[in-house]
Amino acid sequence: MTAEELAGVTAETTTKRYPVAPGVRVNVRSGPGTGYPVVKVLPVGVSVPINCQCPGTTVSGPYGTTNIWDNIANGQYVSDAYVKTGSDGYVAVRCG
Repeated sequence: MTAEELAGVTAETTTKRYPVAPGVRVNVRSGPGTGYPVVKVLPVGVSVPINCQCPGTTVSGPYGTTNIWDNIANGQYVSDAYVKTGSDGYVAVRCG
């Protein structure tokens, strides 16, 4: 592996994971809003990494109403209203 590849592995394995609301299957969208297509559905009981966050469509969920969207992988976003971050604000860097 190159140094760049090793750095990516290290960053990926040390990213904090946050639990998705219990009993909920959350839609994962291709962008930060409900107007983007669903690319997959998270199973109940998973935790997700938050690589970055950005504003998007306002959504109400188990953890409140927010316009913050969490990037959990390349081209995959979930509403922060369904992720238990312990904060009503940003907990990661802004995407972009």
